[in-house]
Amino acid sequence: MRPLVYALFCATALSSAVPALAQTLTIGVRGGPDSIDPHFTATGTHAEALKHVFDTLVWSGDGLELEPRLATSWKPINDTTWEFKLRPGVKFHDGSDFTAEDVKFSIERIPMVAGPNPTTIYVRRVKETKIIDPMTVHVITDGPAPTLPNDFIRLFIVSHKAAAGLNKESANAAFNSGKAAIGTGPYKYVSWEPKGDLVLDRFDGYWGPKEPWARHVRKEIANDAARVAQLKAGQLDLITRVPATDVAALKRDSKIDVQIIDTVYVFNVELDMREKALNVTAKDGSALPANPFRDVRVREAIDLAIDRNALAEVAMEGLGKPVNQMVTPSIFGFNKALPAREYNPAKARQLLAAAGYPNGFKMQFSFTKDRLPGDTQVGTSIAQMLAAIGIDATPNAQPAAVFFPARTRGEFSASMSGWGTLTGEAHYTLSSLAHSNDPAKKMGAFNVLGYKNDEMDKLLQIAAVEMDEAKRRKALEDANALVLKDRQRLPIVAVGSAWAMQKGKVTIKARVDEDTLAMNIKPAK
Repeated sequence: MRPLVYALFCATALSSAVPALAQTLTIGVRGGPDSIDPHFTATGTHAEALKHVFDTLVWSGDGLELEPRLATSWKPINDTTWEFKLRPGVKFHDGSDFTAEDVKFSIERIPMVAGPNPTTIYVRRVKETKIIDPMTVHVITDGPAPTLPNDFIRLFIVSHKAAAGLNKESANAAFNSGKAAIGTGPYKYVSWEPKGDLVLDRFDGYWGPKEPWARHVRKEIANDAARVAQLKAGQLDLITRVPATDVAALKRDSKIDVQIIDTVYVFNVELDMREKALNVTAKDGSALPANPFRDVRVREAIDLAIDRNALAEVAMEGLGKPVNQMVTPSIFGFNKALPAREYNPAKARQLLAAAGYPNGFKMQFSFTKDRLPGDTQVGTSIAQMLAAIGIDATPNAQPAAVFFPARTRGEFSASMSGWGTLTGEAHYTLSSLAHSNDPAKKMGAFNVLGYKNDEMDKLLQIAAVEMDEAKRRKALEDANALVLKDRQRLPIVAVGSAWAMQKGKVTIKARVDEDTLAMNIKPAK
């Protein structure tokens, strides 16, 4: 055989022998990371992207069940100590060994570097981390902490060597450059352009199953129409968060597969309980004598004005489901006894009049426009529904990267955003949003509008330490009932999500938390 022909033969044989291991997976996502530092923000799209590079101690399975990851097992050894046994033989991307020192370092750095949507929620119960031996850590908590393993599904482990000496001012630059972006995950960091492409290469030294994708490219394409167009043009293998308006057409496309799943994300309306509300005035723009949202009759009127069925079927075009509480039915602590939320605009107008606002008032209504499917349509539709009872709600749709820092600063008096109970237990959501903002208790970090109910705080404090599962469930169910009674937060609809992909090229195992992971996407057989 001639040399050139032989070389071509060998190259062809080699490529056909390992086709799956030579492929690039390119997906279009609606939102990407805000940094490459996994501890910077708790935003879901941020964690979703960085799960490829950094492992967690405990993994959240496709149905949110807890699974071993960098920890092979965990158990409480007394009321305030959890023991985690670590996985031996794990390597970081730079070839160094993963040990208990990296776990301790990662836990302790989070409060020092967390940004505007803080990740401190995942380590708030941790008082101290003790290294017992290279493969064992004891996590000392501030009291009984039955849900600590649930919190640790977002405890990303970074290299204590690569991230040493970084602070809040220097961490992002070091991670974004790749210098500190050393994890143990199935993919290695290559490059990232903010609001653009995140490029990852397979880590062949990964402790787990070998990935079929040699390279994984995540293209952040916030514009829904552009994402769909690039998929149809064959420029993308898969897209996330398909807009509901395109689902039917894509299903009819012989070259495209569509998969739909109900998620754990819920759109919530949040109302200001502080003494003075921002951007809330009389119809003529003059100041109101008091914050109307502090009157439960006004909050109930707003609740009654919202037609959840219409939002789910029309605004979300069938990709939503009406909800009556802040968690979905599969979540531990969901209260099955609560009634469906009522739609009654006539009663709403009566309540407004009884509260002293017969002509309503004027307000700004803020919401995200690029985070979850249907957020713009639902937010705009709610503003229209409020107009029907006399409340002039000016829609203020904002990118998530702008919305969440502004919300954390308390700049919105009436807003809507999505929240997912990612740990599978209602305490995660309720303690963050419904408990009073109490740094000493390490609860209420995302409650920025002054809501405080002593009964709510008591229930959530009980649930935080109660090791008896039945008693903990009862406390959470009662807390969900109190959310309905107080109406400071109004659960609206649960979010369904759709993925579309090139038929015959890739398949996906969808997750209820909407995480789109290369590890769940396989070459079609």
